[in-house]
Amino acid sequence: MSGLIFNLFIFVLASFVGFELISKVPPTLHTPLMSGANAISGITIIGAVIIAGQIDQQVAQIIGFAAIVFATINVVGGFMVTDRMLEMFKKKEDNDG
Repeated sequence: MSGLIFNLFIFVLASFVGFELISKVPPTLHTPLMSGANAISGITIIGAVIIAGQIDQQVAQIIGFAAIVFATINVVGGFMVTDRMLEMFKKKEDNDG
């Protein structure tokens, strides 16, 4: 039980620190940070696949599967948003000639 409380404490502390860090970043740096977050989510997918494949406990496999699903959603959504933002910086071609 104390391990669960400790892990919950770390989760809440990391959430608070992450929120404070992201709120201080200027909007021009959001796209590079999003790309970094996508890379971290890719690492999460690899770790979740490894953990879910090695453990025989059903609870751990369910948590690993949930981690894979949520990290995949984060990676795909992040790349879609990053691609859309990069489209905004491309020069528009003139069709006149």
